[in-house]
Amino acid sequence: MEIIVDSLEDTINIGKNLGSLANPGDIVCITGDLGSGKTHFTKGLASGLGINCPITSPTFTIVNEYEGRLKLYHFDVYRVNDPDEIEAIGFDEYIFSDAVSVIEWANYIEELIPEEHIWVEIRKMPELGINFRKIIIQYYGDRYNYIKELG
Repeated sequence: MEIIVDSLEDTINIGKNLGSLANPGDIVCITGDLGSGKTHFTKGLASGLGINCPITSPTFTIVNEYEGRLKLYHFDVYRVNDPDEIEAIGFDEYIFSDAVSVIEWANYIEELIPEEHIWVEIRKMPELGINFRKIIIQYYGDRYNYIKELG
């Protein structure tokens, strides 16, 4: 699925829609350049999970936890230099739980991502204007058939 947006609000709303559909154990991987909207997408996803507190990027702490309809683990692995670093914090215990896990900069630890996941790529589109983004969402694994069927 590919969507072109021209505002932060649209990016947040797409995340919110995905969050409203999320099930326990879902894993959402987000990639994109600096400033592309990864954290805004995550803010929307959190809103869709019923989380009403401020969502901040855990760049220096690696993971933030939030409570909502489902628990959310929000990872930012931008500063992770070696996948062993993320494993040392108990990454598997987080992502193989009943929480929804969102991983910003997931391409940095791609070898640790389970087969079944949602991959979101956010691309800037400066040729159309400063706020334009292309959001590409791909679903990997049968567990996400319920979303694929919704179109």
